[in-house]
Amino acid sequence: MVARSALGAALFFLLLGEPARAAWTISSSETEPGTAAGIERRHVVVSNPASGDEATLEMALFSSKAAAVRVVDNPGGAELSAVAKRMRSLAGVNGGYFDPQNQPVGLLISDGKTIAPFRKARLLSGLLVVNKGRVELVRSTEYFHKSATAALQCGPFLVDGSSPVPGLNNVRSARRTFFVSSGSDRAGIGFCSSVTLAELGDILSTPHVAGDLKVQRGLNFDGGSSSAFWFAGKDGPFSIGEYKTVRNFVIVAPK
Repeated sequence: MVARSALGAALFFLLLGEPARAAWTISSSETEPGTAAGIERRHVVVSNPASGDEATLEMALFSSKAAAVRVVDNPGGAELSAVAKRMRSLAGVNGGYFDPQNQPVGLLISDGKTIAPFRKARLLSGLLVVNKGRVELVRSTEYFHKSATAALQCGPFLVDGSSPVPGLNNVRSARRTFFVSSGSDRAGIGFCSSVTLAELGDILSTPHVAGDLKVQRGLNFDGGSSSAFWFAGKDGPFSIGEYKTVRNFVIVAPK
């Protein structure tokens, strides 16, 4: 959650960078099929040989030809697991920032309805956009889809052009959630154990971290206590719950 009055302070901590970081490597990975064709959960453990640090990722990877992405408004404060089950979702994560009055911070479009307006702020550097069934990540300066059926403005951008974005904070660690795109029809939502933003950018740029999905772009969602992940596996749901209620979710649903 980000308060409007604290947005400037959040910018400082989120965007403060540090130089030269060692590469991450994949220590182990497992996949689990979902309840529909074209979606899977990927559990990955990565390590940093220089520091000895480890991180764990849970990702739901899918084809937009087989699944639909929805941005779901949550003014009543329901938990992700309850919303995902009610909607018979394939997967889901928490979404964007909101203020202490539970109002969304940044553009929020759900089911074609604009709930919160586009906002110019350095922190809100990117958008998840669904337009005519196509799912993409765009920079805020690139946004022009006035007919979008779903959109979520958040940030910062973590990966662009398959490379980590420079200048990200490499001091403050927290649980993270994110959206990744291959630039074609392959995409994914995910959760990462406590890392800095710079580390997450490096991790998502690691070859094969998302299996056969080459991460071309990655966008950070609201992390920390808001972080949540849910996946409908063939053997039952897998869930990581949020510590606090959140204002919106990004849901992967059957087409």
